[in-house]
Amino acid sequence: MSVFQYDLKRGSGKMSTVPDCKKLVRSPGGLRMVPENGAFNSPFYLDEPQWVPDKEHHCRRCGRCFCDKCCSKVALPRMCFVDPVRQCGECSLVSQKEMEFYDKQLKVLMGGGSFIVTLGTSKTSETMMCRLSNNHRYLFFDGESHFEVELSRISSMQVLTEESTPEGGNSRASGMLLHYKPTGSQDPQQSRMEAADDKKAASSWLAAMHKAAKLLYEARDR
Repeated sequence: MSVFQYDLKRGSGKMSTVPDCKKLVRSPGGLRMVPENGAFNSPFYLDEPQWVPDKEHHCRRCGRCFCDKCCSKVALPRMCFVDPVRQCGECSLVSQKEMEFYDKQLKVLMGGGSFIVTLGTSKTSETMMCRLSNNHRYLFFDGESHFEVELSRISSMQVLTEESTPEGGNSRASGMLLHYKPTGSQDPQQSRMEAADDKKAASSWLAAMHKAAKLLYEARDR
């Protein structure tokens, strides 16, 4: 069994029942649809960069200056832009790769996957549906019981893999270990998730979560 681990900086924050209302704002880079309360930003969100002094021709992602020939307009959902915005060649490639996450993998995460979940050192497990909330801020676990994990309070994720066939060959994601602090508590907790009956769907969900971990790490390290 293999393990892919991402150590994420610990965040804080408390769950709120305040609706995630959004507003349309105009920034130097263009129109953006952002939460009215910045505390409700998606954990994948990136702040706009500080622009290099100049009147125009800035890349909206890195803030540096480029001529028209070196830029193209590309979607940038991580900064909440409504329309495609000017980006340099390097940033355009990064944003285009991220669009696969927003177009495909984010939908997989919100659609959910079925897992056998074990909390901490408990000897009992429960089959639960795990999915990402619509605002991308929580993982919801639903079964006979229910609990939530706030992404900003996850300290590390370990994706477990296994051989896809008895004969060996390509490996696939089969489970995950989450280390986090429950909302309102400073005591570390662990949840072990193992694919339930539909292993193919669970593997797709875990692969999408693997990609999400990379974006989370980048957003927190920025």
